[in-house]
Amino acid sequence: MGNLLEDRVAIITGAGSGIGRASALRFAEEGARVVLADSSDSVHETAGMIGAAATACQMDAGAEEDVAGLVALALSTHGCIDVAFANAGIGGGRDGVFDISVAQFTEVLRVNLIGPWLMVKHAGKAMVDARRGGSIILTASVAGLRSGAGGPAYSASKAGVINLAQVSAQQLSESNVRVNALCPGLTETGMTKPVFDLAREKDVMHKVGRLNPLRRAARPVELANAALFLASDLSSYVNGQALAVDGGLSSSHPVTRQLPGQVAV
Repeated sequence: MGNLLEDRVAIITGAGSGIGRASALRFAEEGARVVLADSSDSVHETAGMIGAAATACQMDAGAEEDVAGLVALALSTHGCIDVAFANAGIGGGRDGVFDISVAQFTEVLRVNLIGPWLMVKHAGKAMVDARRGGSIILTASVAGLRSGAGGPAYSASKAGVINLAQVSAQQLSESNVRVNALCPGLTETGMTKPVFDLAREKDVMHKVGRLNPLRRAARPVELANAALFLASDLSSYVNGQALAVDGGLSSSHPVTRQLPGQVAV
Protein backbone atom coordinates (compact mmCIF):
# COMPACT_ATOMS: atom_id res chain seq x y z
CA MET A 1 0.00 0.00 0.00
CA GLY A 2 1.32 3.41 -0.99
CA ASN A 3 0.41 6.96 -0.06
CA LEU A 4 -0.07 8.81 -3.35
CA LEU A 5 -3.63 9.69 -2.33
CA GLU A 6 -3.26 9.62 1.44
CA ASP A 7 -6.01 11.58 3.24
CA ARG A 8 -7.75 12.42 -0.04
CA VAL A 9 -11.35 11.83 -1.00
CA ALA A 10 -12.17 10.47 -4.44
CA ILE A 11 -15.48 10.02 -6.22
CA ILE A 12 -15.55 7.30 -8.90
CA THR A 13 -18.54 6.54 -11.12
CA GLY A 14 -18.89 3.32 -13.06
CA ALA A 15 -17.22 1.63 -10.09
CA GLY A 16 -19.19 -1.59 -10.28
CA SER A 17 -16.80 -3.26 -12.72
CA GLY A 18 -13.94 -2.83 -15.17
CA ILE A 19 -11.88 0.35 -15.07
CA GLY A 20 -14.01 1.90 -12.34
CA ARG A 21 -13.62 -1.06 -9.98
CA ALA A 22 -9.90 -1.36 -10.69
CA SER A 23 -9.47 2.36 -10.04
CA ALA A 24 -11.41 2.16 -6.78
CA LEU A 25 -9.08 -0.58 -5.57
CA ARG A 26 -5.93 1.25 -6.67
CA PHE A 27 -7.02 4.59 -5.21
CA ALA A 28 -7.83 2.91 -1.89
CA GLU A 29 -4.48 1.09 -1.93
CA GLU A 30 -2.85 4.51 -2.20
CA GLY A 31 -4.67 5.85 0.85
CA ALA A 32 -7.81 7.46 -0.60
CA ARG A 33 -11.24 7.34 0.93
CA VAL A 34 -13.50 6.51 -1.99
CA VAL A 35 -17.14 7.29 -2.73
CA LEU A 36 -18.25 4.82 -5.37
CA ALA A 37 -21.23 4.96 -7.71
CA ASP A 38 -22.73 2.80 -10.41
CA SER A 39 -26.15 2.05 -11.87
CA SER A 40 -25.58 -1.61 -10.93
CA ASP A 41 -25.71 -3.03 -7.42
CA SER A 42 -22.27 -4.52 -8.12
CA VAL A 43 -20.90 -1.22 -6.79
CA HIS A 44 -21.61 -2.53 -3.28
CA GLU A 45 -19.43 -5.54 -4.04
CA THR A 46 -16.61 -3.20 -5.02
CA ALA A 47 -17.02 -1.29 -1.78
CA GLY A 48 -16.95 -4.57 0.14
CA MET A 49 -13.62 -5.42 -1.44
CA ILE A 50 -12.19 -2.21 0.02
CA GLY A 51 -13.81 -2.01 3.41
CA ALA A 52 -14.31 0.96 5.72
CA ALA A 53 -12.61 3.43 3.37
CA ALA A 54 -15.39 2.99 0.79
CA THR A 55 -18.92 4.36 0.57
CA ALA A 56 -21.18 3.12 -2.23
CA CYS A 57 -24.44 4.17 -3.85
CA GLN A 58 -26.45 3.32 -6.94
CA MET A 59 -27.20 6.25 -9.20
CA ASP A 60 -27.66 7.43 -12.78
CA ALA A 61 -24.49 9.19 -13.92
CA GLY A 62 -26.42 11.15 -16.56
CA ALA A 63 -29.06 12.57 -14.19
CA GLU A 64 -28.26 15.89 -12.54
CA GLU A 65 -30.17 15.11 -9.35
CA ASP A 66 -28.17 11.90 -8.91
CA VAL A 67 -24.79 13.51 -9.58
CA ALA A 68 -25.58 16.39 -7.22
CA GLY A 69 -26.63 13.82 -4.62
CA LEU A 70 -23.39 11.88 -5.07
CA VAL A 71 -21.34 15.03 -4.52
CA ALA A 72 -23.45 15.88 -1.47
CA LEU A 73 -22.87 12.35 -0.13
CA ALA A 74 -19.11 12.74 -0.47
CA LEU A 75 -19.18 16.13 1.26
CA SER A 76 -21.43 15.00 4.09
CA THR A 77 -19.37 11.84 4.65
CA HIS A 78 -15.86 13.26 4.35
CA GLY A 79 -16.18 17.05 4.25
CA CYS A 80 -14.30 17.53 1.00
CA ILE A 81 -13.62 16.19 -2.51
CA ASP A 82 -10.10 16.00 -3.92
CA VAL A 83 -10.61 13.73 -6.94
CA ALA A 84 -13.64 13.20 -9.17
CA PHE A 85 -13.39 10.42 -11.74
CA ALA A 86 -16.35 10.51 -14.13
CA ASN A 87 -15.87 7.04 -15.55
CA ALA A 88 -19.41 5.74 -16.14
CA GLY A 89 -20.37 5.17 -19.77
CA ILE A 90 -22.37 3.07 -22.21
CA GLY A 91 -21.51 1.70 -25.64
CA GLY A 92 -24.48 2.48 -27.83
CA GLY A 93 -23.91 -0.31 -30.34
CA ARG A 94 -22.29 -0.26 -33.76
CA ASP A 95 -25.23 0.98 -35.82
CA GLY A 96 -24.20 3.27 -38.68
CA VAL A 97 -25.17 6.90 -39.09
CA PHE A 98 -28.22 5.89 -41.17
CA ASP A 99 -29.39 3.25 -38.70
CA ILE A 100 -29.06 4.61 -35.18
CA SER A 101 -32.21 6.19 -33.79
CA VAL A 102 -32.47 9.64 -32.25
CA ALA A 103 -33.42 8.01 -28.95
CA GLN A 104 -30.30 5.81 -28.97
CA PHE A 105 -28.01 8.69 -29.92
CA THR A 106 -29.52 10.93 -27.25
CA GLU A 107 -29.14 8.32 -24.51
CA VAL A 108 -25.46 7.78 -25.33
CA LEU A 109 -24.82 11.52 -25.18
CA ARG A 110 -26.79 11.79 -21.93
CA VAL A 111 -24.67 9.23 -20.09
CA ASN A 112 -21.31 9.64 -21.82
CA LEU A 113 -21.12 13.41 -22.27
CA ILE A 114 -23.72 15.11 -20.11
CA GLY A 115 -22.67 12.83 -17.22
CA PRO A 116 -19.05 14.04 -17.21
CA TRP A 117 -20.21 17.64 -17.58
CA LEU A 118 -22.43 17.20 -14.53
CA MET A 119 -19.43 15.93 -12.58
CA VAL A 120 -17.44 18.99 -13.58
CA LYS A 121 -20.40 21.22 -12.70
CA HIS A 122 -21.05 19.81 -9.24
CA ALA A 123 -17.79 18.23 -8.03
CA GLY A 124 -15.73 20.92 -9.73
CA LYS A 125 -17.76 23.65 -8.05
CA ALA A 126 -17.23 21.99 -4.66
CA MET A 127 -13.48 21.87 -5.30
CA VAL A 128 -13.32 25.50 -6.37
CA ASP A 129 -15.38 26.66 -3.40
CA ALA A 130 -13.13 24.72 -1.00
CA ARG A 131 -10.03 26.41 -2.45
CA ARG A 132 -7.89 23.31 -1.98
CA GLY A 133 -7.46 22.35 -5.63
CA GLY A 134 -8.22 18.93 -7.04
CA SER A 135 -8.22 16.64 -10.04
CA ILE A 136 -11.15 15.84 -12.31
CA ILE A 137 -10.73 12.89 -14.66
CA LEU A 138 -13.19 12.21 -17.47
CA THR A 139 -13.19 8.86 -19.24
CA ALA A 140 -13.15 9.46 -22.98
CA SER A 141 -11.83 6.88 -25.49
CA VAL A 142 -9.52 6.45 -28.43
CA ALA A 143 -12.82 6.49 -30.34
CA GLY A 144 -12.98 10.18 -29.49
CA LEU A 145 -9.62 10.85 -31.14
CA ARG A 146 -10.49 9.57 -34.61
CA SER A 147 -12.85 7.20 -36.39
CA GLY A 148 -12.60 3.42 -36.40
CA ALA A 149 -12.92 2.55 -32.72
CA GLY A 150 -16.65 2.86 -32.10
CA GLY A 151 -20.08 3.65 -33.46
CA PRO A 152 -21.14 7.21 -34.36
CA ALA A 153 -22.92 8.06 -31.11
CA TYR A 154 -20.22 6.61 -28.87
CA SER A 155 -17.41 8.22 -30.84
CA ALA A 156 -19.12 11.61 -30.92
CA SER A 157 -19.78 11.48 -27.20
CA LYS A 158 -16.17 10.67 -26.41
CA ALA A 159 -14.86 13.39 -28.71
CA GLY A 160 -17.10 15.74 -26.76
CA VAL A 161 -15.60 14.53 -23.49
CA ILE A 162 -12.10 15.39 -24.70
CA ASN A 163 -13.19 18.91 -25.66
CA LEU A 164 -15.10 19.25 -22.38
CA ALA A 165 -11.90 18.49 -20.47
CA GLN A 166 -10.02 21.13 -22.44
CA VAL A 167 -12.68 23.81 -22.03
CA SER A 168 -13.17 22.99 -18.35
CA ALA A 169 -9.44 23.19 -17.65
CA GLN A 170 -9.44 26.69 -19.13
CA GLN A 171 -12.56 27.83 -17.29
CA LEU A 172 -11.18 26.61 -13.97
CA SER A 173 -7.99 28.65 -14.43
CA GLU A 174 -6.29 29.80 -11.20
CA SER A 175 -8.38 27.41 -9.08
CA ASN A 176 -5.69 24.68 -9.04
CA VAL A 177 -8.38 22.24 -10.16
CA ARG A 178 -7.06 20.20 -13.08
CA VAL A 179 -9.29 18.51 -15.67
CA ASN A 180 -8.02 15.77 -17.95
CA ALA A 181 -9.50 13.10 -20.21
CA LEU A 182 -8.43 9.46 -20.08
CA CYS A 183 -8.67 7.68 -23.44
CA PRO A 184 -8.64 3.89 -23.08
CA GLY A 185 -8.10 1.53 -25.97
CA LEU A 186 -9.69 -1.91 -26.00
CA THR A 187 -10.07 -3.01 -22.38
CA GLU A 188 -12.09 -5.81 -20.85
CA THR A 189 -14.90 -4.09 -18.95
CA GLY A 190 -18.59 -4.65 -18.39
CA MET A 191 -19.28 -2.76 -21.60
CA THR A 192 -16.87 -4.79 -23.76
CA LYS A 193 -17.51 -8.14 -22.06
CA PRO A 194 -19.54 -9.55 -25.01
CA VAL A 195 -16.56 -9.03 -27.33
CA PHE A 196 -14.20 -10.88 -25.01
CA ASP A 197 -16.72 -13.62 -24.26
CA LEU A 198 -17.22 -14.25 -27.99
CA ALA A 199 -13.46 -14.35 -28.58
CA ARG A 200 -13.05 -16.93 -25.83
CA GLU A 201 -15.95 -18.96 -27.14
CA LYS A 202 -14.42 -19.08 -30.62
CA ASP A 203 -10.89 -19.57 -29.24
CA VAL A 204 -9.55 -16.43 -30.93
CA MET A 205 -8.41 -14.44 -27.90
CA HIS A 206 -4.98 -14.25 -29.53
CA LYS A 207 -6.53 -11.91 -32.12
CA VAL A 208 -7.98 -9.45 -29.62
CA GLY A 209 -6.06 -6.17 -29.65
CA ARG A 210 -3.84 -7.20 -32.54
CA LEU A 211 -4.27 -3.82 -34.26
CA ASN A 212 -2.08 -2.01 -31.72
CA PRO A 213 1.72 -2.33 -31.51
CA LEU A 214 1.58 -4.22 -28.21
CA ARG A 215 -0.73 -6.78 -29.89
CA ARG A 216 -3.06 -7.20 -26.93
CA ALA A 217 -5.97 -5.64 -25.08
CA ALA A 218 -5.47 -3.66 -21.88
CA ARG A 219 -6.15 -4.93 -18.39
CA PRO A 220 -8.42 -2.67 -16.31
CA VAL A 221 -5.63 -2.12 -13.76
CA GLU A 222 -3.48 -0.57 -16.49
CA LEU A 223 -6.11 2.10 -16.99
CA ALA A 224 -6.52 2.41 -13.23
CA ASN A 225 -2.80 3.15 -12.92
CA ALA A 226 -3.15 5.92 -15.51
CA ALA A 227 -6.13 7.32 -13.62
CA LEU A 228 -4.09 7.18 -10.41
CA PHE A 229 -1.35 9.20 -12.12
CA LEU A 230 -3.88 11.86 -13.15
CA ALA A 231 -5.47 11.88 -9.69
CA SER A 232 -2.19 12.28 -7.82
CA ASP A 233 0.44 14.98 -7.52
CA LEU A 234 2.60 13.02 -9.97
CA SER A 235 0.58 14.81 -12.67
CA SER A 236 0.52 18.21 -10.95
CA TYR A 237 1.43 20.02 -14.20
CA VAL A 238 -0.82 17.95 -16.49
CA ASN A 239 -4.00 19.81 -17.34
CA GLY A 240 -6.47 19.89 -20.23
CA GLN A 241 -4.97 16.80 -21.85
CA ALA A 242 -6.31 13.65 -23.50
CA LEU A 243 -4.13 10.78 -22.28
CA ALA A 244 -4.37 7.78 -24.62
CA VAL A 245 -3.72 4.44 -22.92
CA ASP A 246 -4.17 2.18 -25.91
CA GLY A 247 -1.03 0.14 -26.53
CA GLY A 248 -0.04 2.58 -29.29
CA LEU A 249 -3.20 2.16 -31.39
CA SER A 250 -3.74 5.88 -31.88
CA SER A 251 -0.10 6.57 -32.76
CA SER A 252 -0.65 5.79 -36.44
CA HIS A 253 -3.10 6.02 -39.27
CA PRO A 254 -4.20 2.59 -40.58
CA VAL A 255 -1.47 1.00 -42.69
CA THR A 256 -0.71 -2.33 -44.32
CA ARG A 257 1.95 -4.14 -42.30
CA GLN A 258 5.20 -4.10 -44.21
CA LEU A 259 8.84 -5.03 -43.95
CA PRO A 260 11.35 -2.33 -42.96
CA GLY A 261 12.44 -0.36 -45.99
CA GLN A 262 9.22 -0.81 -47.90
CA VAL A 263 7.17 2.30 -48.69
CA ALA A 264 3.45 2.49 -47.91
CA VAL A 265 1.31 3.95 -50.65
